[in-house]
This record gives sequence, structure tokens and C-alpha cells, in this order.
Amino acid sequence: MKDEKKVPKLRFKGFTDDWEQRKLGEITDVRDGTHASPHYVNSGFPLLTSKNISNGCINYNEVNYISEYDFHQINERSKVDVNDILMGMIGTIGNLALVQEKTNFAIKNVALIKNTGSIDHRFLFQDLQTDYIERELSNNMDGGTQKFISLKKIRNLSITFPTLLNEQDKIGNLFHFLDSTITLHEEKKQQLKCLKSALLQKMFANKNKSGDPDVRFKGFDERWERHILNDLAIFNPKGTLPTSFEYVDLGSVIGVEMISHKTISKFDAPSRAQRLAQVGDLFYQTVRPYQQNNYLFDNKDNAYVFSTGYAQLRPLIDGYFLLCLVQTKSFVRKVMNACTGTSYPAINSQDLAQIGVNIPINSKEQRLIGNLYKVIDNLITLYQQKLDDLNTIKQSLLQKMFI
Repeated sequence: MKDEKKVPKLRFKGFTDDWEQRKLGEITDVRDGTHASPHYVNSGFPLLTSKNISNGCINYNEVNYISEYDFHQINERSKVDVNDILMGMIGTIGNLALVQEKTNFAIKNVALIKNTGSIDHRFLFQDLQTDYIERELSNNMDGGTQKFISLKKIRNLSITFPTLLNEQDKIGNLFHFLDSTITLHEEKKQQLKCLKSALLQKMFANKNKSGDPDVRFKGFDERWERHILNDLAIFNPKGTLPTSFEYVDLGSVIGVEMISHKTISKFDAPSRAQRLAQVGDLFYQTVRPYQQNNYLFDNKDNAYVFSTGYAQLRPLIDGYFLLCLVQTKSFVRKVMNACTGTSYPAINSQDLAQIGVNIPINSKEQRLIGNLYKVIDNLITLYQQKLDDLNTIKQSLLQKMFI
């Protein structure tokens, strides 16, 4: 059917034709994988389900394997080819993946939108990510606890597209470039995270008899000294509550990014907000996950902190070195061994302060190690900011270049 005068807000120069709206099943071949449960084997061909489709890609996390016979049986009706689109039908409904290389897997409870050439596959892949399609999918879900969407309803999704394949191609290529750039930045961020994790094991690991790390900066050969954490920082330093102050809720911290802070008076302060933070203070999460949400306070001015679930440490050594030290797997294991409680295991500040660690005698070596990790963390943050910006650009363009 033709929907007259339907055009997006933003178009490539030279294109003026109206866009057409049709059902997905009318412009492409929509199938699905098997709904049966074949016998799983230890090794063979992967059987992908909705959980293996995320962020526009296919992942093989926790994938099950099937025999060659079952692989061919399933693929008689639902063989996945290059340029096809996969869509989750159960649980993670609407998650998409664009197939860009030859496949050797079968699919179960996954919609297969095959490339027939009647519409540009890259354009369609982006069209299926628009808010309009997301709302259609959400409104058409069935089921109770386990949500699903039927193949018929996927075929009935309304797709609005330019009649000229050339315009589809230009739009598809633009978003393909954006997606490729986002993927590249995500890969670089993950590589930096892997590098940091590996270095934490090498530059802080104390497995050898000497108690020294496996990797050190050139020129340092002094033995590392054994200390308890209480020797390296002042725990929960007291501060006088001012009349008004900047208030930071560390319960709203993700990673090392502070996302909730405001100025309030002492009369409006939470009852447990009893800590005045200084630049360089370390807040260590005393409940799970211990390693992930530690925060080195870096506000330009002192601020008052509501820090339930955190111990406050004022470092007596290099702060960033101490931050990295408490992120190592060996330190986290010690914390876990000292935890109490079953449903919500936690460690109190007194027990945390008694955990033993090895540190370099030379403060210069501490600073070099701390600065190295600070550079890595800054790069990780930079790539995350770029990813946030690129995703914002993509979402804005999806709203303006699609209907």
C-alpha cells in the first residue's frame, strides 16, 4: 500500500520521492529456525538461540552443539546465508544480527529474514532498529514470564522505505560505517581492559617466593614489603559537617563514573551521610562486586559523600597505585575469604583494614605503576565517551532518516 507524502526529516541531497510502507513479509522472505529440541553433543555444529544475538552481532557464549545430521535437517528450511538478518523471538525479542560471512550454524527460536534483493539488506537492518519497530514488537509480544513473538507478527511488521534502491543503499552504507566505527571503538576498549587485567596480574602478582611481582619497571629491584591495608591508608576519616555541601551518592556510581551529585544543606542530608571526601580519597565497595565499583574521588573541591556500602580510605601512598592494588584478583579473593553473610556477603572496614598486601618500598615505583594504570583507565574512559557519542549520533540519525 502507498502512504502518500511520507518522507523522513533528513535525506541525502537529490532524493525527493515519497517513501512506501509495506509489511515485512511482503518485501522479504521471513522464516524461523527449529522449535524442536535436538539432541545436544559435546562437539559439532553450533545451534544458535535468541541469547546468541546481541548488539547487532552473533556471539557463541554458552552455545549448544548438534550433530551433522540435525544440522542439515534444520537447515533444509532455515539455512542462514550472507546478508540475512536474524531476530530474537523468545526472551531477548527484537535483538538483531546482520550475517556478514559464511555460516556453519543452525538456528532455534530465531527469526530468519532472508535477503531477496527486493530491499537493501543494510537499510532494512537499520530500519528494524527504529523506535517505531521497537514499539510494534513490544505491543505484539505474547506469553507471561517468558515473552515471545510469533512469526506471523514479525511478518506483519510495517516497514517504510524509499522506493529507489540507490537511496536505500546510501542510507544503509552510512549506518554500516557508523556501526563499523562503533565496533572498532568497542574492540579497542575491550583490548585495553584485557591489557589492564593482564598487567594487574603481572605487576601485582605475588605468587613467587620473594613476594615480588613478575613484571617491573627497569631500574627497580628492591624487595616489596608486606603491610596490612591499615598501614597504607586512614580508614573512614571523620569530617565536620558544614552548613551546606555538595552531596554525592556513591550508590549511583557505575564503574568509576559519578552520575549523581547535588548541593544540599546539612538538614537535608541522609542520616548515614557522615563522610567528608577529599580529592584522592578511595571508596572501596564492601559488598559484591568488590572489584568493579571502586572509586577514586577526584572532584576539584571537597564534598560530602553518602557512601552506604563503601569504606573510605585516605591513602598514605600513591592513590592510583592503591586503587589498582585493591582491584587485583588476589586482593579480591582475600576480601571474599574475609566476608560474612550469605545472601549479601560483605566485609566490614575493620576486617578490610587487616588484609595483607605487598607494596614497593620506593615511592617512585608506586607512582610509575599508578600512572601507567591511570593512562590506561583514561584511554578506556575516552573510548567509552566516543562510544556514547557515536551511539547518540546513530540514535539521532535513526529518528531523522527513517519514518
